[in-house]
Amino acid sequence: MYDREAAVRYADRWWDGRNPEYPSFDVDCTNYISQCLRAGGAPMHGSPARDRGWWIKGDNWSFSWSVAHSLRWYLAGSKRGLTAVQVASAEQLELGDVILYDFQGDGRFDHSTIVTAKDGASPLVNAHTYDVKKRSWDYKDSYAYRPNAKYIFFHINDQFT
Repeated sequence: MYDREAAVRYADRWWDGRNPEYPSFDVDCTNYISQCLRAGGAPMHGSPARDRGWWIKGDNWSFSWSVAHSLRWYLAGSKRGLTAVQVASAEQLELGDVILYDFQGDGRFDHSTIVTAKDGASPLVNAHTYDVKKRSWDYKDSYAYRPNAKYIFFHINDQFT
């Protein structure tokens, strides 16, 4: 069972720091999101194949653990362990859900966030790389934002297979 509250507690605890139990990257957004999902009880699988599953083990990890574009494709297709359903709008997301960002609109997703609060129906998100807490999900106030940005919204399934 996905514990959304535990995922959000972790996200709020580590939004502006790095947990020494995990590696840290210059581009750390997806590593941080993976840690939050794991804190919520998401099961790992696929080790040691870096291009399969979603996992971290010692000083090795899957691409989906640490790369936004890889996490996007993992969540879109996973049938076991951590799974998700793509939804049409940000307003359909709940706490602990994930948003992937393609700021250039070129089909390559380059950022990920986790929903940690709501402002009415609109999600607020936490993220790493440029650490933010409870920021508006659309990033329209960010230097990275472009008018042709694309978003994918993933509702994390509450039950794991």
